[in-house]
Amino acid sequence: MAEEATNTPDTQQQTDKSIIHVKVHAPYKIYYDGEAESISAKNDTGDFDILGKHYNFISILAPGDIVIRKPDGEKETISIQQGVMHVKENEVVVFLDV
Repeated sequence: MAEEATNTPDTQQQTDKSIIHVKVHAPYKIYYDGEAESISAKNDTGDFDILGKHYNFISILAPGDIVIRKPDGEKETISIQQGVMHVKENEVVVFLDV
């Protein structure tokens, strides 16, 4: 007898979300390295958000806050002066102090 798969509300919610991997680091320090639902930052054209399946790109970041929204609903905020963000294949890497 085949086992029937069930979708509980928690399971369905997890499969609907696109999770990205985020790493924010400087030459001698890692500020964040883990899963996220989104990451927000600012460049010369204004504020922007990165979600799962975002197009690949690279951007120079303006001074301000990077906000990482974790899968558990918590937020992590990192204040920066300068940086470069690289987005590729559901992975976001932010290089600070470069």
